[in-house]
Amino acid sequence: MKSARGRAGPRLVLAAKRPVELDDGVLVEAARAGDGEAFSRLFRRHADAVRTRLTRLIGPVPERDDLVQNVFIALHRALPAYRREANVSTYLHRIAVNAAYDHLRARQRQRDGVRRRPSDGARSLDIEELADGATSAMEDQVAARADLARLLALLDQLSPKKRIAFVLVAVEGCSLAEAASLIGAAEDTVKQRALHARREMVALLAPGSRTPAKADEEEPS
Repeated sequence: MKSARGRAGPRLVLAAKRPVELDDGVLVEAARAGDGEAFSRLFRRHADAVRTRLTRLIGPVPERDDLVQNVFIALHRALPAYRREANVSTYLHRIAVNAAYDHLRARQRQRDGVRRRPSDGARSLDIEELADGATSAMEDQVAARADLARLLALLDQLSPKKRIAFVLVAVEGCSLAEAASLIGAAEDTVKQRALHARREMVALLAPGSRTPAKADEEEPS
């Protein structure tokens, strides 16, 4: 018979304390009060998602990381007027979409109307399937790096407004309501931009196509 001392008792393992996960609203309120660490936590929490969205909208360009920084700088400047009930993630991505639009407009002006057409290899990209598969992410639809390069070449032919609408709706799979909220336009306007973008991209894939990219036209707000 084993003595009490010899019995194997239960092993007690003390769980390490996990850091408290504060919600975005609490972090924003702290950041508004001057808490730099709170704002840093917001940055760490959302920076990757903002960077991913900017990559899809403007491509893997060198300026992308600068735009990520600018998005959070804009958020910090907007803190005094920020409403607690607003969703931080949505607010950030609205800023990101606007930053992407401004970047694409500047890039368009720098080209001075000189546009490069996609290579003949771009015709192998099934743009119909890409546009119709609106429920999958870009990485799932365009898996091969070569196809991604061809897609970016095609997107470069679009006006900034049409490109952003197409990427949000056809590539990322956003609903029209979500895309409209991010862009700040009516749902029907976003739908028309995405449809026009799709038609232009299909036309660019036609043999001998020399369809020029069009400047942004005046559109209803």
